[in-house]
Amino acid sequence: MIYQRIRDLRIDNDKTQKNIADYLICNRQVYARYERGLREIPVSMLIKLAKYYNTSTDYILGLTDNPNPYRKKQQP
Repeated sequence: MIYQRIRDLRIDNDKTQKNIADYLICNRQVYARYERGLREIPVSMLIKLAKYYNTSTDYILGLTDNPNPYRKKQQP
């Protein structure tokens, strides 16, 4: 699930693997392995991806189908 989600997010945002690899400060081939599930994504990179796409780590991990990040309600 996670690998398909990061690929779909990248494509939906019209980004290349090189664009995302540059953002994550890693090699394009390393990022391609993340998308193919050949390499585990470090938590720090998962968090950076969630921030980049303005979504939650839960969405990327497949724990929810809601791509909108959880936001606490502000107290009046």
